[in-house]
Amino acid sequence: MHIYDISVHITPGETPVYAGDPAIIIESALARARGDAANVSTLHFGAHTGTHIDAPAHFIDGGPEIWTIPIDRLIGPTRVVELADDVRAIDAAHVSAHDFGGFTRVLFKTRNSAFWDSPRSVFREDFTYIAPDGARALVDAGVELVGIDYLSVEQFGSIDFQTHVTLLSRGVVIVEGLDLREVPAGAYELICLPLKLGGGHGDGAPARAILREMAEGTATQVNTFQF
Repeated sequence: MHIYDISVHITPGETPVYAGDPAIIIESALARARGDAANVSTLHFGAHTGTHIDAPAHFIDGGPEIWTIPIDRLIGPTRVVELADDVRAIDAAHVSAHDFGGFTRVLFKTRNSAFWDSPRSVFREDFTYIAPDGARALVDAGVELVGIDYLSVEQFGSIDFQTHVTLLSRGVVIVEGLDLREVPAGAYELICLPLKLGGGHGDGAPARAILREMAEGTATQVNTFQF
């Protein structure tokens, strides 16, 4: 059984950061080379850095925070859907054109995947995104988790953020910043666990995400994420 690591490295000067988000800074707080008992690093970066999950609190006032998302929503059967390189916006027509086969977790592999090649430090504004009508179609199709292979599901420069609001207001988990370069389209088991951030700062969190190969035809899961 093959396992794909679909997380990106969080590396200063290498990992791109969404425009306006905090820069990635990793420094040595303690170092054995300096006589300290252990090596300890200080981490400074935004909650939406690299591979990460958006919680409803990201765009919805009073919305649930990242730690409230049930674990069973983040682990289970998943469909990877590959789209042609000429697709710039995933709209309702693209959603309806694909049979998710009963899967309620869907990851989109697009032209964005190539962006993770060098130079990685440059943020791309022309990434493929999910259009608002595509988000509505995903909700109507019963999708409960959606992922994409760059740093946002929303068109760059959006002022109303309808894609995020449509998905998050209906309890759809958003996973962004996936590295799907090596992953063929098909059926997998997703395991995607974010940091358990709380204290009023749970709008999102970096996550480690993997896919495990699974046999076609099994997509049963229980929906426990209620509003």
